[in-house]
Amino acid sequence: MNNYFVILAAGKSKRFHKNIAKQLYNYKNKEIIDHSIEKSLNSKLFRKIIIVSNNVNYLKKKKYPKLISIIKGGKERSDSSFLALKYLKKYNPKNVFIHDAARPNFSIKLLKNIVKNLRKNKAVVPIVSSKDSIKYRIKDQIFNLNRNNSFLTQTPQAFRFKELYDLAIHEKNKITDEAALFINKNKKIKFILGETQNSKVTYLDDIKISKTYFGIGFDIHKLTKNKKLYLGGVKIPFHSGLKGHSDGDVILHSIIDAILGATKKKDIGTYFPNSKKFKNIRSPKMLKPIINNLNKSNFFINNIDINLICEQPKVSKYRNKIISSISKLTGLNKDQINLKGKTVEKLGLIGKEKAIACEVIISITKYD
Repeated sequence: MNNYFVILAAGKSKRFHKNIAKQLYNYKNKEIIDHSIEKSLNSKLFRKIIIVSNNVNYLKKKKYPKLISIIKGGKERSDSSFLALKYLKKYNPKNVFIHDAARPNFSIKLLKNIVKNLRKNKAVVPIVSSKDSIKYRIKDQIFNLNRNNSFLTQTPQAFRFKELYDLAIHEKNKITDEAALFINKNKKIKFILGETQNSKVTYLDDIKISKTYFGIGFDIHKLTKNKKLYLGGVKIPFHSGLKGHSDGDVILHSIIDAILGATKKKDIGTYFPNSKKFKNIRSPKMLKPIINNLNKSNFFINNIDINLICEQPKVSKYRNKIISSISKLTGLNKDQINLKGKTVEKLGLIGKEKAIACEVIISITKYD
C-alpha cells in the first residue's frame, strides 16, 4: 500500500509540564510518542513513517527502524504538518495519514478502518460525539450549541496526498487540523466513528495514572476438637475448629494481612495482639476496621485471590457461601473474589488434617 504516516510531535507542551516535552513523557511504560510509532509500525500499513519534532537529536539516538525518518518541526502545528508534506512529496505517496503524537491511545483497528474507507474517499476523519454541553461566544453574547449536531474530530486523519498538499500550499491561515483545509474549501470528508479512548493529552492530569499496589497474606492454625470452624466468616460443619487467640479464621486473617501489606501498614498482630481485649474475637470484627480505613484512605480493592490449603473440608462444597460472605464483609462484587482449594498430598500437619493454612494476594488502587 502506498500509505505514509506522519506523527506531529513538535509542540512545546506549555500546558502540560514546564520541564518535560509532552511527547517524551513516560506513559504506560514508554514515552508517549512511542505508542504512535509502535502502532504504526505494527499495523504494517505504511511504507514510511515521518516524525516531525523539535527534539530531533534525542529521537535519532533511539535508533528506530529504517522506514522511520525524523525531521525538524515548525513553530505551529500547521507549520510542522506542511514541512512533513513537503518532505514526502519526493516519494510520490498516494495517501498520507496525519497524526498528533499527543493521542497515544488509538488502535490499529482504527487505522485499518481508515484505510478501508480511504479506498473510495479522498479524506477520512474519525469523530466522536461531545459528552459535554457546548457554548460559544459571539462578541459579548453566549449561545448554546446543539450537541446533537456537534462532534469532535480526532487523528489520525487520512487524505489523498495530492489533494491535501494542494490545499496546504495555498492556505495562509493557521489551522488546528487537516480536516479544516477540506472544510474551508467545502470539499467532501468521509467522517467515521472514532474511539472514545483516543483522547488528546493536553494536561498532565489527562494521563494521571492511579497507583496500584499488591499485598500477600498468609496464615496457618492447628485444628482442635470441640471448637467451631470459621472460614471466610462462614461457620463450616466440621469435627474440629481452628485454634487461636481469635476464632482462627485463616481466610479473613490472610485477607487482613494482604490489605495491610499492600498499604504498608505492618501486620495483623500490630492491630490485634494476643491481649485480653481481643480474646475470642470474631474475625469479621477484625476485618471491618481494616476495610473502613482502606476506604477512608481512598483505596479500592480490584480483586482478591485466595488459596485455602487443607485436606478437609472440601472447598468446592462451601465456595459460594464463603465468597458471598467475603463479598458482604468487603463490599466487593462476587466476581472480584476467587477461592481455590489446595491439598498437600497428605504431607505434614495439613496433610494429616491437623491444620489449615491460607494464602491471599490482593490488588488495590489509590485514587484522588
